[in-house]
Amino acid sequence: MSKLSEHTSRLINYKNEIDDEIIFHSKNLKEQTVQKFTEYSAVGVDAYTQVLARGGKRIRGALTIVGYEMCGGSNKKIILQAASAIEMTHAYILVLDDIMDKSKIRRGGPSAHVLLENYHKQNQLAGDSSHFGESIAINAALIGSHYAQGLITSLNTDADLKLRALSLLNDAIIVTGHGQINDIFNEVVDEVSERAVDQVLEWKTAQYTFLNPLQFGMTLAGASKKTIESVHDYSMHAGRAFQITDDILGTFASEQEAGKSPMDDIREGKRTVLAVEALNRSDSGDKNFLIQMLGNEKLTYIEFIRCKEIFTETGALNFAQTKAIEHVSKAKESLKGCSGVFSEGGIEFLDQLVTSLLGRSK
Repeated sequence: MSKLSEHTSRLINYKNEIDDEIIFHSKNLKEQTVQKFTEYSAVGVDAYTQVLARGGKRIRGALTIVGYEMCGGSNKKIILQAASAIEMTHAYILVLDDIMDKSKIRRGGPSAHVLLENYHKQNQLAGDSSHFGESIAINAALIGSHYAQGLITSLNTDADLKLRALSLLNDAIIVTGHGQINDIFNEVVDEVSERAVDQVLEWKTAQYTFLNPLQFGMTLAGASKKTIESVHDYSMHAGRAFQITDDILGTFASEQEAGKSPMDDIREGKRTVLAVEALNRSDSGDKNFLIQMLGNEKLTYIEFIRCKEIFTETGALNFAQTKAIEHVSKAKESLKGCSGVFSEGGIEFLDQLVTSLLGRSK
């Protein structure tokens, strides 16, 4: 078995373990809701847990486990509960993100607010279906988030470690919130610099998807502050590569592969590396066309195809792929200084994980 195959197998094993743990906690959350509250509350929580159950690769939960194990952590029960809390927090963010992005699809199924909007219509309830769906989804996501924090505080481990880990998570959510604010601003201002795009890559993805899960797990294993800081450079570059390849996948892959409509990012006006580079490289005609299409909720399929052609013809697609390769290389290089600090198995997993990102942008 190749190293990359070993990494894939290990990631699948982590996902399966986390999925089983999440099934348990989702059932518990729904039972608590039914026992303490009303059928209305159950409707909202069910929409949140449906999104949570779809899972994806559970990359954030997996990195929580990897961070824990490569620093000597060995209590499987504790770290699976912690990884589930990280994934439940992620589902909370996804529900809110789908509302802000007006995304109707999440991981191959209806977004939480769409599920609830449909419930409103099917039951012929009074008022506006869209507002109802968004309102209930926001509250259900908040419930899921705070349930996750309860899982962290109830971990059967040292109180100081739990406090440090929870503090890291809260700091990461604050950074993520600022990343989302800036991402939304980037969609509506006239000019967006490469620096502005890079800040969003750092704040919305690198910190939240790589740095925090790794440091969260490492902290629960009792790692020192100096030790957990040693994954910073890896996380910053891996996170940027992850988001750039995700943006490429989101536009150039099928809905089934991406888990959402490939037209979403252009409809929302997202200023990705792809979009900003294409705007910078286009002639006046194509640039004006892109400006009109970015944020156009009535974008047609033909217009979408033309946008993709401009991304390719201007070299923006190649530029984005090259940037991803550069970040992958820098992430791998940063791991060379971690030998002797972390387990070799952990370093190898991180190396193969970031290598696998390049296949997502083809």
